[in-house]
Formats: sequence, C-alpha cells, structure tokens
Amino acid sequence: MTTQPRMILPAGQRAPVLSMQSVDKTFNGNVVALQRMSLTVNEGDFISLLGPSGCGKSTALRLIAGLMRPTLGRITWEGGQGADDLGVVFQEATLMPWTTVAKNVWLPFRLRGQSFAQVKDRIEEVLALVGLEKFANAYPRELSGGMKMRVSIARALVTNPRLILMDEPFAALDEITRQRLNDDLLNLKARTGATVIFVTHSVFESVFLSDRILVMAARPGRIIREIAVDAPYPRGIDWRTSPEYAQIARETSDTLMSTLAPEETH
Repeated sequence: MTTQPRMILPAGQRAPVLSMQSVDKTFNGNVVALQRMSLTVNEGDFISLLGPSGCGKSTALRLIAGLMRPTLGRITWEGGQGADDLGVVFQEATLMPWTTVAKNVWLPFRLRGQSFAQVKDRIEEVLALVGLEKFANAYPRELSGGMKMRVSIARALVTNPRLILMDEPFAALDEITRQRLNDDLLNLKARTGATVIFVTHSVFESVFLSDRILVMAARPGRIIREIAVDAPYPRGIDWRTSPEYAQIARETSDTLMSTLAPEETH
C-alpha cells in the first residue's frame, strides 16, 4: 500500500478543502469562545492559528475535527468529509504505552477494522518518512520526547488525510528539539503535499512554518488579521536568519501584542 504525495499548487490555484463561515461557539450559555470566525483552507496551505491563551485556537480545531458543534455558523468540507480526510496531532503524543511504535501508528486503520497485515507496508512507509523505520518494534517508554512526537505525526499521516490539525505539538519540547521538528515537519509537508492547520503561541514558529498566519484575539475569540508569509519552501537556517524573517516576525509580534489587554502586557 503506497500513497502518492499530493501536488502543491501555487497559492492562487489551490482548490478549497474546508471553510468556516461566521462560526460562533458559546459555552454554558454565556462564555463566548469564538465569534464570527470565518476561514477558508485550501489544498497545500500551512496555516498557523496564533494568539494568546483563551483566544479559541484549540476550540477552532475541535470544531473542525467534529469533536463539538458550532453554536452558530457552518463548517463545510468541499466534496463532503470522509473517514480518511482528517489527521490530528495533540500537544501530548498520546501513545498507547503497552504496544509498539508500529502498532500505535496502526490505530487509525484498526479503528476501521483493517488488520495490521493489510496496512503493514503503509505503516513502514510512514515510519520511514519520519525517520523511525528502525524503531517499529520499540515501545514508547524507550523513546525520547521528540521521537514520541514523530510517532504521533506518523499516526496522523498514515491515512494520507486531506487535512492535518496540529494543536501545539512541540510546545513541551526543548528549543533544539523543537527547531529540528519544525525542519522535519516542513520536509514532510514537501514530500506528502499535506495541508496543515497548526496552533501555536510562538511568533517565531508561526513565521518559520506558515504561508498564512491568522492572528487571534480573545474575549471573544476571533481572527483580527491574516499575515501572508511569501517566502518559498523549503526553508532552513537561511530563512531563520534573514532580514525578511525578522521583519515578518516583528510585524506578527506587534499584531499579537495589540490583542492583549494593558494588564496582560506586563
């Protein structure tokens, strides 16, 4: 079972995958987590949702994942949503400690009734993509934090989904590991053609990874600005140290700071 990578077209030629149309989410009748959030996701996009704690970034991901329903508005998948359309990577790797790396990656297929033997080739293929082909029979307790996250990413990639949601997947890792995984994530995107929505608190991470940054404000949660990052992929140390990167990071940081109440800036 070998999966062909999706071709990434130029930004203006990409077909839509999903749209959020004036979505509100209210909890307990009066806590407004999101207000009139509208967003179009196109094939091959790498979109970062950037904002302070409590601005509704993770709520937006849960709505897209179908884990909750909007209070108002609509979320529409172009062509309808199928079982293989979505992969999710959480902040914690959420691996099953009692089984092997390969069996952890098998989980999405297992939930659909497909045997390990049926999809073994695809599991081996995706473990090679994340550099863990030699660890297929290892257990989570034998892995570093970065390796556990690679397993989680492999599990999200294994069905070749149309859209991958990533909820601060590298936040708990040290800076060196985080930068290495940022590099690896862009390499994976180039090789698979994946479409990604990535939640982060980090301005620098969002500028490095994204072609579109959606800056969000809280109370109520909403998108206040979209910042385009036109730098070509692949990106590496030259991009991280370029004047253009610094300029976009400053612009993004200034926008983010403008979302904070005065007492939150001290």
